Amino acid sequence: MDTAALPSLTAWLDGVDQLGELLPLLPVLVTLELLLSADNAIALAAIAREQRDPALERRALNLGIVMAFGLRVGLILMAQYVLAFPPIQLIAGGYLLWLCFRHWNSADDQTSDASAETSSVPIRFSRTVLTLAVTDLAFSIDSVAAAVAISDQLLLVLTGALIGVVALRFTSGLFIRWLQIYPRLETAGFLAVGFVGLKLLVLMALPSLHPSELLTLAAVMGLLVWGFSLREAPAAEES
Repeated sequence: MDTAALPSLTAWLDGVDQLGELLPLLPVLVTLELLLSADNAIALAAIAREQRDPALERRALNLGIVMAFGLRVGLILMAQYVLAFPPIQLIAGGYLLWLCFRHWNSADDQTSDASAETSSVPIRFSRTVLTLAVTDLAFSIDSVAAAVAISDQLLLVLTGALIGVVALRFTSGLFIRWLQIYPRLETAGFLAVGFVGLKLLVLMALPSLHPSELLTLAAVMGLLVWGFSLREAPAAEES
C-alpha cells in the first residue's frame, strides 16, 4: 500500500497539476510512503534475506527496486489499457496470496541439502531479484490506478512512483535488520501480504463493494504492531 492507494488523499492532491505545487508536499508524501509501504517492505526484505549474505541481500534489493521502478513506469504508461483488463487484478491478488502461502512452507525448504543450495546460488539470486520486482508490481496495481485517477500529469505520477520505490528501498533495508530482532515481524508482514491479496480478489468479485482504505490501513498497522511486540536480542548482543 502507498499514499496513492488512499482515496482520502485525493481531495488533498486534487488540483495539484504543476511540479512546483507538489514540491512543498514532498516531505509529507515521503513520510506517508515510509509508513504505508511497510507491508510491501517486509515482504521484499524477507525475499531478499533468502540470499543469507548481507552483500547479496543489498545487491538483490538494489537490482530488484530498479526493476520494480521500471515496471511501475511501464504500468503507468499503459495504465488505461492494463488496468482495464480485469484479470490483472486476479493475477496480482492470486500472486500475493501465493506469496503468503509460500511463507508457511518455507520452513520445509530449509531442510534441503546444503551443497545443493550452494550450487544453486546464481540461479537463486536472479530468481530473488525477479521475485522482488514482480512482488512490488503486484502491490502497485491498486496504487497506480489511484495515482492515475488523482492526476493526469504524467510527471507528477512518475514523481510519486519514484518516491514510492526510494522509500521502499529505505524501509526494506531497515526491515532486513529488524527481521533478525523481532521474530513475529516476518509472519505479520506476510499476513498483511495475504490480506492485501485477498482484498484485491474480493474487490474484483464484488466491484460494487467500496470498503474504506482506512480499515485496510488499520488492519495492516495492527499486524505490524503485533509483529513488533516480541523482541529477541541478536546473536552479537547475547554473547
